Amino acid sequence: MARIVLVGAGSITFAKNLLSDILTFPELAESTIVLHDIDAERLATAEAMAAWMVAELGVGATIVAHADRRTALDGADYVINEIAVGGLAAVRTDFEIPARYGVRQTIGDTLGIGGIFRALRTIPVVASIGHDLAELAPHAVLFNYSNPMSMIPWAVYAGTPFRNVVGVCHAARDTQKTLARMVGVPEEQITFVTAGVNHQAFVLRFERAGENLYRRLDELIEADPELARRVRVEIYRNFGYFPTESSEHGSEYLPWFLAHPEEIEHYRIPVGIYLDWLADNLDEYGRQKRSLDEGKGVEIRPGQELASLAIHSIETGTPRVVHGNVRNGGLISNLPADACVEVPCHVDRSGVQPVRIGELPAQLAALNRTFLNVSELTVKAALEGTRDYVYQAALLDPNTSATLPVRRIRELVNELIAAHAALLPDGIRF
Repeated sequence: MARIVLVGAGSITFAKNLLSDILTFPELAESTIVLHDIDAERLATAEAMAAWMVAELGVGATIVAHADRRTALDGADYVINEIAVGGLAAVRTDFEIPARYGVRQTIGDTLGIGGIFRALRTIPVVASIGHDLAELAPHAVLFNYSNPMSMIPWAVYAGTPFRNVVGVCHAARDTQKTLARMVGVPEEQITFVTAGVNHQAFVLRFERAGENLYRRLDELIEADPELARRVRVEIYRNFGYFPTESSEHGSEYLPWFLAHPEEIEHYRIPVGIYLDWLADNLDEYGRQKRSLDEGKGVEIRPGQELASLAIHSIETGTPRVVHGNVRNGGLISNLPADACVEVPCHVDRSGVQPVRIGELPAQLAALNRTFLNVSELTVKAALEGTRDYVYQAALLDPNTSATLPVRRIRELVNELIAAHAALLPDGIRF
């Protein structure tokens, strides 16, 4: 049976959701599940949770926990990555220092100054995983959940011998469900094509039996002025295609919103909301740990996680379409070949097979290239240990550059480098 490794298994909610899927698929229920985390307490909690779930379901999965990453990865068939290097303390730094300079963020994990520094912390670790897999499990598939999604898979295939990496994210799937619900058409009746860059992909085709459902969406927006007070609706109205990321998150990839207090109020953008979410996640971890300690266990609720669906399709041949983040290589012809793009992927026994999209509409490719400029320079900074690329990524970032002049951006970068120095590549911190 499959050997499935969860890296960052101490993220208990993430691990619980994945295991709820994997262990309730009969074809996967006898798998070996390997848990790895650098936090000993969280790893022990994950192991206790997984063992409880196996016993509760009465399945034959084998649960193994390893604090040593190489031991965990050895012989893997599938690796699922969800690490957060530096944890809550690092994220607080990503918010608090830029806030003193007047740079506002909502989530801070994908682009922007927070996304740049999350990538600089994360890429060295995930690149090490790529090197380990090339040696210990060269035929494995690495499914990445860690943000920034446009940068992490890119760093693996550009900076290591390992190439079989796929980033997975719920944004495209959730947006398609949202649009179906908004126009009142069952999702299974709609033909969607969604592609671009992670968190800035667009619904290129939105049809039912030849009917362009964007016309229905236009009528809804026209009839409800409150809909126009959403960032993603504003982007749709100006660029012609609906974006896949939420309004609060999408606002920080663009220059027109967070730098302007009146726009924050108009579009109801929750600045700093991610810190509240992380506090909630910490509380949830505490509740689940107490429940396990008391022998009550956790809720087992299959949730169609993308990595677990893809693994099931590869193991069983069940055909599915999953949006994946992969090397472009011409899949989207008017974006850079080396960039990491998000496209529909057919998944079956042959593995993950990305769909060629062709050209994006020119205005969408232009937006994506602005996004990818920051991604490319950040990846190069992390892999090459070059501080100048960090400055340049920040200078080209839409939200940061809309807020600060050049001198202040360089000062902000220097302060963040000093704060995160222990977690950054050599060459950047010195």
